[in-house]
Amino acid sequence: MLSHAVIVVMRLLARLPLSWLRAIGWALGMLLYGLLASRRAVAMTNLALCFPERSVQDRRMLVRKIFVHFTQAWLDRGWLWSGSPARTLRRLRLTGDVAQLEGDAPAVLFAPHFVGLDAGATALSQQVPRDFNTIFTPQSNKIMDGWIARGRQRFGNARLFDRSQGVKDIVASLRKGQPLYLLPDMDFGAKDAFFVPFFGVLAATVPSLPRFARLGRAKVVPVLTRMTPQGYEVQILPAWTDYPTNDVEADTALMNQRLQDYILRMPEQYFWVHKRFKTRPERSAEVY
Repeated sequence: MLSHAVIVVMRLLARLPLSWLRAIGWALGMLLYGLLASRRAVAMTNLALCFPERSVQDRRMLVRKIFVHFTQAWLDRGWLWSGSPARTLRRLRLTGDVAQLEGDAPAVLFAPHFVGLDAGATALSQQVPRDFNTIFTPQSNKIMDGWIARGRQRFGNARLFDRSQGVKDIVASLRKGQPLYLLPDMDFGAKDAFFVPFFGVLAATVPSLPRFARLGRAKVVPVLTRMTPQGYEVQILPAWTDYPTNDVEADTALMNQRLQDYILRMPEQYFWVHKRFKTRPERSAEVY
């Protein structure tokens, strides 16, 4: 019952002017910052590890912004997934090297966990005439899982691959010219992961980006989505050159290194509430 109510409220909020919706998101984000002490502590720990040169006060101010942007982005899913197509088209702007998406060359789209990642996927599937795919983890709540899946498949012919399915079908779709919208920058556990630096801290990092690029014979194209007062800017960066190499671990470390540069452009919009350092190297102390 609650899940249905949430979906109804999201659809109603989708009708509001964006400035009103963002104001609601600011207020709710500040409320959640005060209420969710455990998640606030996760973000503070991440920032302390990654930005030790910043003062505690500076990091606390950044965490407030993170909560606000995260909440605003969540509320934006209402109009992203149920607003009029004209509205999404007006609020989502593709910029940068958009020519990287032309034709049918295999491409892995490196989409880091900025708050606007769903907006980026919606913009691509609505504005670029290609079939985009992504990998997801099913939600335990089936009603919410269905709503999210329908929203992410709203435009184009998007396909969602369950993370537990394996890679055969994903690689086949890549080789057919269907770009893979990939989010490999989270802690998925120690299995198949390398411990490589992330802001100077060893982080369990899956090598899915270089491996899919190699198996799919695909170029790697970074896609960075920034929340703006007008909606979202989806920036397409040039494809990485000489990537992947024959060294998977080095390629994974390079991914994190370049991710750092992207994060420094908008640290307040990155998903710092995730326990990025939950999986620790052997004999290393827990941080959360």
